[in-house]
Amino acid sequence: MQPEVDDSGLTQILRETRRIAVLGIKTEAHAAQAAFYVPQYMDAAGYEIVPVPVYYPDVQSILGRPVYRTLAAIPGAIDIVNVFRRPQDLPVHVADILGKRPRCVWLQLGIRNDDVATALRAAGIIVVQDRCLMVEHRRLLG
Repeated sequence: MQPEVDDSGLTQILRETRRIAVLGIKTEAHAAQAAFYVPQYMDAAGYEIVPVPVYYPDVQSILGRPVYRTLAAIPGAIDIVNVFRRPQDLPVHVADILGKRPRCVWLQLGIRNDDVATALRAAGIIVVQDRCLMVEHRRLLG
């Protein structure tokens, strides 16, 4: 099993990443919530954000980008799946994540599910748990 990712590993992931799918992204109407402002920050930092909201069935775009309802529906490769879902809600997304085969799954600050992490790591996917993507980007590359 892979150990937790250290600072040099996080830096490498962030430097090599171009495209981030955000599972559980919120809309502009929720700009004060991390599930919106973290992807907004990463977009401004030069990453391509691919919105994958869990709610908001009528929303067609977030951050000016088309919305996808599943990771599998996204054309092309994804470097990171940045997850804004409660730990107990993660298991329903495992098959979709495994089907997309991102390089890394990044569970936001406060989100940890060791069973899901074990399943993803067994498939060769790097897993970062309980860390804020924006905070780590600012700390390591800012």
